Amino acid sequence: MTTSAPLPVAPDDLVQAVRGVWADVLDTDASSIPDDTSFLSLGGDSVLAVRMAAVIRKRLGVSLALSDVRVEHTAVHLAALLNERGSAGGGVPHSLDLDIERRDDPDAPFPLLPLQQGYFVGQQDAFELSYRSAHHYVDIGLEDIDSDEIVEALQDALERLAEHQSVLRARVLPDGRQRILPLDDPDAMPRLRTTDLSAAGEEEIATELAAIRREMSTEGPDPAVSCGLDMRLTLLPGQRARLHSSTSLLIIDGWSSGVFYRDLFALASDYNAVLAPLEVDFGDYVTSLRDLPDTEQWQQDRDWWWDRLDTFPLPPALPLVADPTDVRPTLMGTRQAVLDAERWAALRAHCAEHGVTPSAAMFAVFSAAMARACGHRRFLLNTLQLNRLPLHPDVPRLVGAFSSTMLMPVQLPENPAFADLAVSAQQAMGDTLAHHLITGVEVSRELGRRRGTRRPVAPVVFQSTLGVDAALGTEVPQEAGPLGRIDLLSHHQQLRTPQVALELRLFELRGELVVVFSLVEELFAAEDVDRMFQDVMDTVESLVAKEGWSAPVTLPAELDAPRSDLGGTGGRLSVPAAPSRPNEEPGTPRDDLERAVAADWAELLGCAVTDRATDFFGLGGDSLLAVRMLGSLARKGVGRVTPRRFLERPTVAGLADAVRETVPAAQG
Repeated sequence: MTTSAPLPVAPDDLVQAVRGVWADVLDTDASSIPDDTSFLSLGGDSVLAVRMAAVIRKRLGVSLALSDVRVEHTAVHLAALLNERGSAGGGVPHSLDLDIERRDDPDAPFPLLPLQQGYFVGQQDAFELSYRSAHHYVDIGLEDIDSDEIVEALQDALERLAEHQSVLRARVLPDGRQRILPLDDPDAMPRLRTTDLSAAGEEEIATELAAIRREMSTEGPDPAVSCGLDMRLTLLPGQRARLHSSTSLLIIDGWSSGVFYRDLFALASDYNAVLAPLEVDFGDYVTSLRDLPDTEQWQQDRDWWWDRLDTFPLPPALPLVADPTDVRPTLMGTRQAVLDAERWAALRAHCAEHGVTPSAAMFAVFSAAMARACGHRRFLLNTLQLNRLPLHPDVPRLVGAFSSTMLMPVQLPENPAFADLAVSAQQAMGDTLAHHLITGVEVSRELGRRRGTRRPVAPVVFQSTLGVDAALGTEVPQEAGPLGRIDLLSHHQQLRTPQVALELRLFELRGELVVVFSLVEELFAAEDVDRMFQDVMDTVESLVAKEGWSAPVTLPAELDAPRSDLGGTGGRLSVPAAPSRPNEEPGTPRDDLERAVAADWAELLGCAVTDRATDFFGLGGDSLLAVRMLGSLARKGVGRVTPRRFLERPTVAGLADAVRETVPAAQG
């Protein structure tokens, strides 16, 4: 990474301190870390960088932003940055001067983070491609269980874990805030449900397992109603079982899932096990971010994104069989494949040789496949990031919904070698991650405002949790006491996430690479999805061999999709302008209903609302505030209007008309 000015030379003891941190994070010997070798070349990635920054803050007393610890840095380069930051006394614009403090009242409500807001609003049927719950379902095999002890051990572990990780007791309030239930609340603890099929035949077992999977996949837990975790156990013949877990995306992200299962199995293995205490919790972390917009770096990151938004392309114009506004999906479809441990290790070695992370290489694979599927080389993708600011050493050990999205404009060259694509992806991801304080949800809102649309602006998503096991220091154990042997390779999963048409997910299990497509089946022809997924896997397989990295990548000649393909109801995925709405006649609110709506908006948005044709979002409103406003009107007895109906005409006059439409139905 080049810098605008040469960095000062770091003292040798600081270089040695950085080597010590890297040795702990990368599980290697400090003496084996050369001065001129990057964190990336040693096996580091952006996920491990989060842990590294937290360790540096604790051990060396210097606060760094993640942009300071780019994976391309050498130990000498990072030590020079630390020397610069430390000597500046925290006044350097790039350092993030935020600290976590315990909340005075742990029972008090606190805000939702931006991606949590998106999931919460999506559950209100506010967007196209919405679901009643945003959640991830998975079940895994257990072998050689202790039938007499397993149920009690699991329930005990759940309760102790909910005491340790307070977010497992979280509830989301109607106004879009969240709170932690106290331990003595009768509804605080998650409850295990057990189905005993230990004496059942194969046909009954298959039927019951299919029913459980269907129910837990389509009726996920919702912390706005009850516990955000639904865990069940099915006992099977031969000392076997399946552990079913459905977790709300409002409380658990991909990183947290790893923490959750490690802690759960540790507690289930031993009734006397004690987890290392946590000094802070998720609520403390979220509350501390209230001061983030006041920092210079947040403002610089916002300006960086805002200056680029008008040049952002549309999403890949994938062929569709239905308009997203017309479908009402209940379950996302899945395609899944595995790259075995030996071939995955070879592919990772090639990544290191070319100076790219496995995630960056896989992003290049996905980008190329999307280009071939949509017929053009420039488009906008969305990525899910495990965005944990290193504000406290305990942050990596917390369960919570820390994740955020990040928009990634892609412009592929005409005839690249794959290695060139991967290096470009590495650079682009590094540049955007260096401005991660503004989340993709916030960027998407501003992009939608500029484009005059409430539709999802980036519904094609890339998600990688590669490297999480290394960042956590351990993988999920092979055995867990009464739970017996944990067979992660025998797993079944489903995902439901709002505003997503197609998502590629990558994670590791027992050293293998798992590649998953999650998609809204109603939007795509099955043969098109199969072709896209096979394209991804063919490229992944080709990268196991060294020659695959120098091979030319076949891409479309067209840079952008023809405009004729991008009509709002055409056969291609796009983000058209908002549907044409009746022109509201401007003027002051005309009757008591319009005046009541205007008064409610003024109170919520903190500004005068004098024109009945004023757009709610033009006044600074967003989707969460819209849900909050509609709930307020309902509680006041003004009327009940769905978010989706409100978005059709988000004006004072339009909302008043929508309320009037509900009156006959209510009277009938």
